[in-house]
Amino acid sequence: MNVLVEIRKRRLALGIPLGELARAVGKSDATLSRIERGQIRPSYDLVQRLLAYLEAQEGLAAPRLAVRDILNRSVVTVESGATLQVAAQRMESGAFSQLPVLEHGRVVGSLSETAVLRALGRAGGGRVRVREILEAAYPQVDEEFPADLLPGLFAHYPAVLVLRRGELRGIVTKADLIKGLRGTSLRRTLPG
Repeated sequence: MNVLVEIRKRRLALGIPLGELARAVGKSDATLSRIERGQIRPSYDLVQRLLAYLEAQEGLAAPRLAVRDILNRSVVTVESGATLQVAAQRMESGAFSQLPVLEHGRVVGSLSETAVLRALGRAGGGRVRVREILEAAYPQVDEEFPADLLPGLFAHYPAVLVLRRGELRGIVTKADLIKGLRGTSLRRTLPG
């Protein structure tokens, strides 16, 4: 990609006015405008200053969210010894599509709507215990785990559990991540 096109795209994505970028690198608005349009070929040094300024602003604009910033601390779980009837009621009352499964306070697996529906569709399904249809546990991360790595996990799992020293502290779903990103401004302002 042409570096001048990249500079303009990055500036616009950050919402930086042309004048601000021009002042930051010691050039006039007109000069920078002509550079962005490809009418003037900037020096290597100027390109490096432009990129350095944009990178610094991107560091401010893209705050590094950690899982602790977006996790949902009220985790609804189900015990492995509970019946599917109990699990289904818990899922229905909270409108949950999945639940972490605990045994003596430890995460031992998960339970999805699909597994519940399949088991309840069989004769006597309501009396089946959660442990009998237990699915793999969701990935477990600590509170400092970078939120920008979550989409890779969500490609394979519907939720991520947050633990601190083995204790369940929260859960993050795709909806939590979206809500967290939506609440993050694209550009932070520096304290003046």
